[in-house]
Amino acid sequence: MYRSIVILILLVCLSCKKERDDTSYKIAFMADVHFQDIYGSFSDSDYKGVLNPETNTYTLARTMQSQLQSTRLFNENYFAFLSALDDIVSKNIKYVVLPGDFSDDGQMFNIKGLKHILKKYSEKHNIKFILTTGNHDPVRPFYQEAGKYDFIGEGGKQQPIFSSKEIYRAKDSNALEPVFTKDIAKLGYEDILNELKDFGFYPKQNDVYWETPFIDYNYENYQFDKALKQAELSNRNYKIPPFGSQIPDVSYLVEPTEGLWFLAIDANVYVPKDANSYSSASVGYNNILSHKAHLMAWIKSVTQRAKKLNKKLIVFSHFPTVEFNDGASENIRMLLGDDKMQLHRVPEDAVAKAFIEAGVKVHFGGHMHINDTGVTTFESGSLVNVQIPSLAAYIPAYKIATVSADEVEIETVVIDNVHRFKEFFPLYKQEYAFMKSKMENVLWDSTILNAKTYKDLTQSHLKGLINNRFLEKDWDIPFTTFLLSLTKNSVAEFVSINENTMEGFEDWTGFEMLFDLYRLRSADTLAFQDIGEKRVEIYKKIIEAYLIHFKSISAPSEIENDFLQFCLIFKKFLNGAPSDNFIINLNTNQLISK
Repeated sequence: MYRSIVILILLVCLSCKKERDDTSYKIAFMADVHFQDIYGSFSDSDYKGVLNPETNTYTLARTMQSQLQSTRLFNENYFAFLSALDDIVSKNIKYVVLPGDFSDDGQMFNIKGLKHILKKYSEKHNIKFILTTGNHDPVRPFYQEAGKYDFIGEGGKQQPIFSSKEIYRAKDSNALEPVFTKDIAKLGYEDILNELKDFGFYPKQNDVYWETPFIDYNYENYQFDKALKQAELSNRNYKIPPFGSQIPDVSYLVEPTEGLWFLAIDANVYVPKDANSYSSASVGYNNILSHKAHLMAWIKSVTQRAKKLNKKLIVFSHFPTVEFNDGASENIRMLLGDDKMQLHRVPEDAVAKAFIEAGVKVHFGGHMHINDTGVTTFESGSLVNVQIPSLAAYIPAYKIATVSADEVEIETVVIDNVHRFKEFFPLYKQEYAFMKSKMENVLWDSTILNAKTYKDLTQSHLKGLINNRFLEKDWDIPFTTFLLSLTKNSVAEFVSINENTMEGFEDWTGFEMLFDLYRLRSADTLAFQDIGEKRVEIYKKIIEAYLIHFKSISAPSEIENDFLQFCLIFKKFLNGAPSDNFIINLNTNQLISK
């Protein structure tokens, strides 16, 4: 009898342990939303925006020209954000992480608009939003007077909107008279956190636990009232060298439900230029180790406690922690130079080593507007960085992580069919007609307005960005002229391949290969469908043929050397780690494609 009771107790205990271990959580990650409240309003101005003749509504939209010179859309991503949230609701996901750049420059009207949407989905669908800051929110640690020249105005003209008359300088004689409102100023940490305090930045009564790197309590003696007091921004500052400036660090750890920890890292580092001005935080983790070292010690303590207390730990921040170019960064440097294609944002190996030593196995990041998975391994261990694409650029997508005891399953959800994404096309037509009437030198390609889906729009945006920005900024080298002049016949001759193997390339040009390179960099394997399986296979043949041919060249020219680097970059982009749907084994950190 006694033996039977003991066995029964053991079975019950094992059953309980198995139930705890098998608990899994679904979490959605939406990076770089760059929310702009296109239907917002100003608290201190009667200006409503420009009237859209098709919808008979006023909007605070930006010009298409400004979008095609930016790495992100400013307007249509508003609708993509709502579509993604509705998709999350349909999947019954209750945790949504926004790892930075949730706003476009942290203006009050944008922050209030975002707050309204997050609150609506929180209350209606019981979703818990967990945010951390990016380099666009805030742009600098403290309030800045600011403005934009490129809102769409009446008749397709530019409408400047500024927070102060003192900083406005007329640039375009054709622009409308400026509008002044404090709501366009760039907010600092204090104002942004005051508005978004309910979305992770401060403890809530129903949280199981919450802390910052600066607290003096622990898990065992946690009290909400004490946590709330220590969460005040005045208690969340550190001294940054070389002037000892006091800068907020709004990193936090929250346990919204028993057993699940979210480690939200504020990886912004605003290096002081002098005692009163600061650099942008866009570089990311390369400045963390030298200017914000206290974070790594805290992160290590969190991972150790999570293991001890059997918590499932989700680690995220705005910036990537490992190289995000599929190992092609050195080839990019050799082809284009040190400061091209955002190489200054590639994390040094020391960053990954520090995270591995701190006990982090998987990190979720954004910032780069690309879909990618990076794995870095050292003797001390390995780190997987899941790079979340932006909803405001190609490829527009978010990720779902299903987290269990031994693995993290990743699913990438592309947001393609977006309701109302053509809403501002009538205004863009007015803008284009006005520019053309003034014989402007810069005219964007109006075929972008032929986009059938939102994903099509982001692809056209990427193509316009190459023409309007990247060719001048990153590809201003002699090799580019050669690349853009390539045709089916000339590339076949150059790489020594039979042109009969290039069926379907009759109208192909070298620009298409450059465009496809950027599609691969932005979307990884998700770009294969858009490029086309047949074209991908032909690219592989071109690359392999040239790699063989190059070995036979005794004294390669500069163009031949550059094309070698181009092919190596392309090849590495074609063969990155799984980035669509895959599983991360937490025991081995191996990736398994699905």
